Amino acid sequence: MTIIVTDAGFADDDWTGGFITIDGFEAGAGAQTATGIDIDPDTDLNTHRAVLLAAPIIRIGFSSFADGRGFTTAKSLRLMGFTGRLRAGPGPISDQYAMARRAGFDEVEISDALAARQPVEHWQFRAGWRDYDHQSRLRG
Repeated sequence: MTIIVTDAGFADDDWTGGFITIDGFEAGAGAQTATGIDIDPDTDLNTHRAVLLAAPIIRIGFSSFADGRGFTTAKSLRLMGFTGRLRAGPGPISDQYAMARRAGFDEVEISDALAARQPVEHWQFRAGWRDYDHQSRLRG
């Protein structure tokens, strides 16, 4: 089971459409339903631009918390004009929640095991991510 983390805390996953890889989606497997798309940081966003921009939800995979390429991918999708739901797949830890939100993620998916090690309080501590933007403080 997975847990979804938002600024409000932990929640059950309410996405019922499932996820399919970008290649599977383009092959027609997800074209008939509202299916989410799984991508990894190596995905060429420009090659799949039209499909990605039309997706209702995209989940970006992280190989580990030490791999920050997913944050760049999220920011790139938002700059391309993606306005749908953007989810960080399993991998980020609570210390990275503010960075995930600033990069454009709406939510982070975590495992039950990670939720046990890093309870909701750890995540909510970082939910005020807009209040602790060092660039805004420098400009202010």
